[in-house]
Amino acid sequence: MNNNREIILKLKNVRTYFPVRKGIFKKTVGHIKAVDGVNLEIYRGETLGLVGESGCGKTTLGKSILQLVKATEGEIIYNDKNNERDLRKLNSEEMKDVRKKLQIVFQDPHSSLNPAFTVFGSLEDPLKIYGVKSKAERRRIIGDLLEAVNMRREQMDLYPHEFSGGQRQRIGIARALCIDPDLIVLDEAVSALDVSIQAQVLQLLKKIKEERNLTYIFITHDLSVVEFVSDRVAVMYLGKIVELAMSEDLFGNALHPYTKALLSAIPVADLDRRKERIILLGDVPNPINPPSGCPFHPRCSMSQDRCKIEVPHLINYSKDSNEHLAACHFINQT
Repeated sequence: MNNNREIILKLKNVRTYFPVRKGIFKKTVGHIKAVDGVNLEIYRGETLGLVGESGCGKTTLGKSILQLVKATEGEIIYNDKNNERDLRKLNSEEMKDVRKKLQIVFQDPHSSLNPAFTVFGSLEDPLKIYGVKSKAERRRIIGDLLEAVNMRREQMDLYPHEFSGGQRQRIGIARALCIDPDLIVLDEAVSALDVSIQAQVLQLLKKIKEERNLTYIFITHDLSVVEFVSDRVAVMYLGKIVELAMSEDLFGNALHPYTKALLSAIPVADLDRRKERIILLGDVPNPINPPSGCPFHPRCSMSQDRCKIEVPHLINYSKDSNEHLAACHFINQT
């Protein structure tokens, strides 16, 4: 990765814990460690893929960045070209100003739109909040956005139930674009769609990104999708990032044993390209009581005594100017 690229978002030791309460007085007896010490830099104009099994913390991390879920500790520093601000320290009024530049597309295209509102009704509120007073101007902007996502202007007067899943997801993308953001979190944005519709939406996202110089955080469990859209890929396991690399480096030369297991599960039609399937041992540990040392060691075939007591840190194993970070004590043996 070119070190001269501008950092739009920097995460420093971000943790998001949820209290576990029991008893009649709802006493806190533990915490679900959904995000557990994430350090990450996101560059302006890139697409960062965030992958991992269900429950690894990737959606919580995305929502923590946008302050939809409050991080327990750490710094989430947003660079809006004028200054840097720690989003965790902003009050509601200051955060309202930042939300104009940080948007999200949710996973479920059916529940993310209010069935009682037309498309125009769903998309006009952000424009009202951020100063577009004229209804005619709001209709013009929303019509332009619908055309940008390959829909017709007149469809703004229809209700969500009159659209297919792919069309609803396009409306969700248009809503995220309506106040001209810098960064969009795409939370499993195509996972609920048919494969043919997925391809259309992915091509649309790439086209819009180039036209508007957007930055994407693309959250998904589908590694085939992430390979297609991402410039870099971060792999999460049990609330931690265990590998981070350029997309072609990660798919061509994965270092962490967890990443290798994920890649081996990708369906491949070409027999010559198929890899031997790596079956992980056991289940994902309970995030309320994660294992000591390396969080992956109970399921890792390479685990040794050191893994049970010492937490591995992300180390750069790249031999060129790019970064290829992995958190494993025995990379050279995997």
